[in-house]
Amino acid sequence: MSFSLILESLLLNWYIVVLFFIIAILYSSVGFGGGSSYLAILALSGIIFTQIRATALLCNIVVVTSNVFLFHQQKRINWKKTLPLILASIPLAYIGGFLRISQQLFFILLGFTLLFAAITMWISKRITPTKENIFKNNTLKNVGFGGFIGFISGMIGIGGGIFLAPLLHLTNWDTPKKIAATASLFILVNSIAGLLGQHSNPEFVIDWNLTTILLITVFIGGQIGNRLSNNYFTPIQLKKATAILIAFVSLRILWKYLF
Repeated sequence: MSFSLILESLLLNWYIVVLFFIIAILYSSVGFGGGSSYLAILALSGIIFTQIRATALLCNIVVVTSNVFLFHQQKRINWKKTLPLILASIPLAYIGGFLRISQQLFFILLGFTLLFAAITMWISKRITPTKENIFKNNTLKNVGFGGFIGFISGMIGIGGGIFLAPLLHLTNWDTPKKIAATASLFILVNSIAGLLGQHSNPEFVIDWNLTTILLITVFIGGQIGNRLSNNYFTPIQLKKATAILIAFVSLRILWKYLF
């Protein structure tokens, strides 16, 4: 990398950088990461699909690392229930990232993933289970959840939180705060495992000039957002807006690669 190449990449992709910066500020200001929005923007940018996967995973790592550290300090992570999820997901996320998939298969999977995320964002309501109906710890089920979601996430280039969080809410796995902490940790380890799997593939390629700019942008925007009190948008409003955005992107992708 050289400064001139980074500057050239910035000038060519300035609109992506601006969008990433705005999303990072808005979402971090209400406690969100905005990962699905980053992925949707990259999918529309014309960047080669192998780079989309790697860039999205790196952005995930930057966005959720501080959240995981904070949740750990607040003792919101139930390690006894979370470890089976993570330990099952790591090797399968690695395998999913390593697999060679065609551009058409990637975008079809991505389209359905974003559509699923849009639907769950639009209709989801925060569930607050009582102590009596919280999902009892079942290691086998946790391993199944983690392994399946990890594999799919590794192939697509996501952290898996958009699959895991709704599933844990629907099964009354734990309280909303502990589910949020578990999803953040799951996203972090899956993103790292999936990225390592992609890196092990001989076809791995990434434009470090653009990716470095985006990572710095997400980090700075996230830090600014964390220190702001957002008086203009509520979490629900941002979820609805995100649902509309990624639904549009998903339908456009599916129309292009299925019809």
